[in-house]
Amino acid sequence: MTPTEQPRGRGSAWRDLSRRKALKRMAGFGALACSAGWPPVRLVADQAGTGHDIRSIGSRLEPFFDPHLIDRLDGARLKLHEPQPAGPVLQFDRPWEGPFCGYITVLQDKDAFRMYYRGLPKAGADGSENEVTCCAESTDGVQWTKPDLGLHEVHGTRRNNVVLAGMAPFSHNFSPFVDTRPETPADERFKALAGTSKSGLAAFVSGDGRRWRELRDAPVLTEGAFDSQNVAFWSEAEGCYAAYFRTWTDGGFRGYRTISRSISKDFLEWSSPVPMRFGDTPPEHLYTNQTHPYFRAPHVYIALPMRFMPGRQVLTGAQARELGVNRGYVSDCAEAVFMTSRGGDRYDRTFMEGFIRPGLDLGNWASRAGLTALGVIPTGPTEMSLYKQAHYAQPTCHLLRFTLRTDGFASVNAPFQGGEMITRPLTFTGGNLVINFSTGAAGGIRVEIQDANGKPLPGYTLADAVETIGDEIERVVRWKQGPDVSALAGRPVRLRFVMKDADLYALRFS
Repeated sequence: MTPTEQPRGRGSAWRDLSRRKALKRMAGFGALACSAGWPPVRLVADQAGTGHDIRSIGSRLEPFFDPHLIDRLDGARLKLHEPQPAGPVLQFDRPWEGPFCGYITVLQDKDAFRMYYRGLPKAGADGSENEVTCCAESTDGVQWTKPDLGLHEVHGTRRNNVVLAGMAPFSHNFSPFVDTRPETPADERFKALAGTSKSGLAAFVSGDGRRWRELRDAPVLTEGAFDSQNVAFWSEAEGCYAAYFRTWTDGGFRGYRTISRSISKDFLEWSSPVPMRFGDTPPEHLYTNQTHPYFRAPHVYIALPMRFMPGRQVLTGAQARELGVNRGYVSDCAEAVFMTSRGGDRYDRTFMEGFIRPGLDLGNWASRAGLTALGVIPTGPTEMSLYKQAHYAQPTCHLLRFTLRTDGFASVNAPFQGGEMITRPLTFTGGNLVINFSTGAAGGIRVEIQDANGKPLPGYTLADAVETIGDEIERVVRWKQGPDVSALAGRPVRLRFVMKDADLYALRFS
């Protein structure tokens, strides 16, 4: 995590060539090969002859984080929502922690929460012996404690919260997850990737999340720069492990910091990396990726990368000295952004604006102070929390919590003047349409159900719709004849939402 040179170009030719080579090498990777290159969009046969691609959503939750279900917007838009600050939750104040703590992972383990992060009191080369892996624990995701584990002697004491020490370079970016694969052995319930370009990424496993061992002596991934937080998870939607890690667009450490992906059946043998695509968006340094399944809709992966702006200096020399910013971390700035993926080698970047800005606190305009933690967790019946580092490379380095309403990253938003959204044709299972929504006192939402060609269905027309008003995480939509839609289950339909001063965050059929 040292300042680097300015970008030298997008490197699109490198990415295209790398992707072609990687996909070719994956030809022997069985059924997983296609899922490394294309997202698992669930389509059904067009038996009705509508000529449309039909989304099969069953009874799963579909949040409006991307345009996946949207066919047309008229007067409405997809809106990114702003996380609300909830204050500091952790000070990196132990002798083995310090200003260069980073690469934080927050995860839910049954009814408890765990946090892992690098401890590093002084700047140095990536993967030094000074780095350790620390942990914190919580029962609610709000109040966090640092347990005295007694596992490793660090700074002359075993009374510490260190879970990994003396294993350079792996504490540089140790990033665990809870393995939800049904066949996972109990003593491998926790897994992690860690390493640098020199060592490659090693696989670690643990039964309790505290005592870790390498799964094998050799690295499991070697094609990558890995000079960042490299993350992995079991994908229920794709039926494989997926890893997202640091590469550079021009190879080596040249060009733009970017993200590549590999997949595995067993966490040991991995496919050749495929560079991720970002659609028709401008080139940017994405310092981290923080990609993981959304806990309420695991077929949708959310990503909270840090957008890094090398050479874009905000702090004056006097301000940096007053804050105590390490001299190597003054000349850049950064912020969190929001992306999604539905598998494969594509991110959706509908929202290019900053998701969490550096803000009024000058300490967050220092280099790398926009590092978000991996992991979004529920912290209440209507609330979820995410975490971001503050004051990196400063004596006051700490962790902040932010909140959003459940499913509240983004919404279909209509102004007071009104607007509407019509979905692509879809099929569902269930008997009721349930929505997560919010309206103003003068606002509302009415829902019309159409056939795949856009013709309103009797009993479910706009004139039949009962207006939905209020603010709830789950509300059953109603028509004059009642809420039952079971007669339409399995049939391709469109949903037309006519809205005024309202937000639609998610829908599902119960």
